[in-house]
Formats: sequence, structure tokens, C-alpha cells
Amino acid sequence: MAKNILCLWTCLFSALFYTGIHGALEQETENNIQMFEKNNDFAFRLYKSIVAQPESQSRNVFFSPLSVSTALAALSLGAAGETHEQLLSGLGFNSSILTSEEVHQAFLSLLQTLNQRTGVDLEVGTALYVQDTFKPHADFLEKMKRFYLSDGFSVDFTKTAETTEQINKYVSEKTRGKISKFIEDLDSRTIMYLLSYIYFKGKWIIPFDPKSTQQRDFHLDDETTVPVQMMYNKDYFDAHYDQQLSAQVLILHYNDSLSMMLALPEKGLSALEETISTQHIVKWLRWAMKRKFEIYVPKLSLKTSYSLKNILTGMGMADMFTNKANFTGISSEENLFVSEADHQASLDVDETGATATAVTGVGFMPMSWVHTPVLVFDRPFMIFIVDRETKNVLFMGKIFNPAKKDAN
Repeated sequence: MAKNILCLWTCLFSALFYTGIHGALEQETENNIQMFEKNNDFAFRLYKSIVAQPESQSRNVFFSPLSVSTALAALSLGAAGETHEQLLSGLGFNSSILTSEEVHQAFLSLLQTLNQRTGVDLEVGTALYVQDTFKPHADFLEKMKRFYLSDGFSVDFTKTAETTEQINKYVSEKTRGKISKFIEDLDSRTIMYLLSYIYFKGKWIIPFDPKSTQQRDFHLDDETTVPVQMMYNKDYFDAHYDQQLSAQVLILHYNDSLSMMLALPEKGLSALEETISTQHIVKWLRWAMKRKFEIYVPKLSLKTSYSLKNILTGMGMADMFTNKANFTGISSEENLFVSEADHQASLDVDETGATATAVTGVGFMPMSWVHTPVLVFDRPFMIFIVDRETKNVLFMGKIFNPAKKDAN
């Protein structure tokens, strides 16, 4: 029997502008903590899989691991058998520790927590587009709404131009116009389309003065430099030197809960990428100390897109893309498989705020006459946007060339 097409897409945009936040998790259950840790473990495994791709070499990388994990967890609601096991184990969940129901409940708790943040513009959610002649199980639709806050739409995928425009309009609205053309072409055989998105916009607590921004060289390697617009600030910032990783970490806050972390390695980016893990994020947040710095951070504006099919297959989630796919939790009458899994991201960083960026290098230039260390992000670095209360990595990546806007 022919398989029908199910599409899985994720998207994200973050732009940062701050006002203030006082919301906090009222209670963190053990299940939530387990899920948060596994989410971050997945983030670093996904990052390492992406940067291992030939097309990611010597390029900027930026994505939202939370957007991807949310889409995969939501998809697991309709999966059964080996397909279900691959999805959950690929995300890092062990059924002996967390049941499927507990995983979905923990995702709901996280989405609700993030959506309740005040002082920043932060929205996380999903959407489900279903062919008007296709009837998924009511239980699947109800759980998508209950656990993943999903919007639902009935469409006609045979009218590809009309449905493409409808989905792109929805994405544009959710990303405030930052991702306006998410889909180029839809397959008319598509029967269901699952979308996961995250949008973040916030201002720096300590903004940069645009008058201090100047052109400086960014060192791609020992021999190649490119001119970039480098922002400057002198104030008290949280920072930590990680001796294990030989990396300087700078933390720039948006509000009481959300921060950007920039990690500059001394020994080159690849060594940092191979070693870094969830535990380092937790350690940096715990051990960072406030002191006076002069900092130079490049302005950023970039867009990225990734086809995740081969990447997720390599991470053990292969069956959903083949005729072995089992999505009987969605429909017992139609044989479904995932035809595409794509992700897009957009990042902007300027003097007033930032979106999500990768981490750039940090250099020390001690000014002996004022004893103020200077941190200069003038070589490739890693970047993270982190929710400090849950320790969740919302966005992550690497900045290889700030002068390049399109990472593809």
C-alpha cells in the first residue's frame, strides 16, 4: 500500500529587546528537571551532528534545539512501535525513567513557563495542517492541543500555491515577519504538516552605545580576516573562565531569566565543539562572577536553514522516513511517513538587543593603567540563548564569519 506524506518542519526567530521579568517556575518536579536535562543533551548531540556536515564547515551555524525537540516529541504522540521508540530514545528519553505521558506533560510545563515570561517577547508553540479529506484520530488531535498548544487547520494540499501561502503567512505572523517565506514548494501528496516555532525578542539590560560601534578585523583563521562592525561596552558583566575547556565565557543578560552566553576558546573552535556539554552550561551559570570588562562583540544578522532528514536518521530516528514508519497513533487507515524535516532560523544582534547567535572568540587585552580586562570577540566563537531558571538552551550555534548573513 502506498504511503502518504507527512511533513515535519521547524522554524525559529529570535530578536532581543528587554524590559524586565519577575515570573518564575512555581515548582519544578523531578520529571521536569529530567526533561530539561535531556533536552539540553539532545541540543548538544544535534549541534555536533549539524557541524559534522560538510556544508557546515567554515560557516555560521544557528538553530533552536528546543524547536526541533518540540516537533519530534509532538510527532511521537502519533507514533507506535519501533518508530515511537526511536523518536523518544533519539530525544534521549528512557521509558524506565520517564513514561511517554510524563515526557509530554513536562514539555507542556516548559512551553507554558516560557510563554508566561514577562519583559521579553517570547512565544513557543506548534501548528498542525491536515488535508481536508483526511481524518486523524481525535485522541491525537486532542493531545496535540493539550500538550503542545497546537493550532489546527484544515487545508487542501492539492492546491499547493494556496496552502503554501497560508502556511507562510502563519509563520510570518508568529516570527513577526522575520521568516516570511518558510516554504518554497509543497508536495501535493502531503496529507499532514506539523510546524514547531519559537520567537524571542528582548533588549539588553546593559545596552551598547551605537556611537561606540566601530569597524574591526575578525580573524577567520591565522591568515584571513574580514572587516565587521564591532560593538563596544565598558561595564560590569558576568563572566567565567573555563579551565577545562580553555575558554572565556561572557554572559549578557536580557532580563531576570534569559541570557546570551558567548564562549571564546583559546585552542580553536573544533576542540571546544568536541568537548562542550550540558554540564558546562550549568557550571557557567553557577560560577560566573560579575566584574568590570571592556567588551567588543560583533553585530550579527544571519539566516540559516537545514534539512534534518539525514541528520535525524544518523541520530537513530530513521524509520519515520521510510516504509517502516508506524504512525498508527495518527491514523489506522492511512500509511504515513515523514517526507521532510526542515529547520530555519534567523538571528539579529545589535546595540539594543539580540536574537540568537553563536559564540565568538574572546581575547584579553589588559589595560594596565585601569586594570580592566578587555574581551574581544574577534575570532570564531559559540553562542547560546539560555533560560536561566530551567537551564534550557533555547538557541545555539557558532559564529564563524559575522560578515556573512546567509549561512548556506
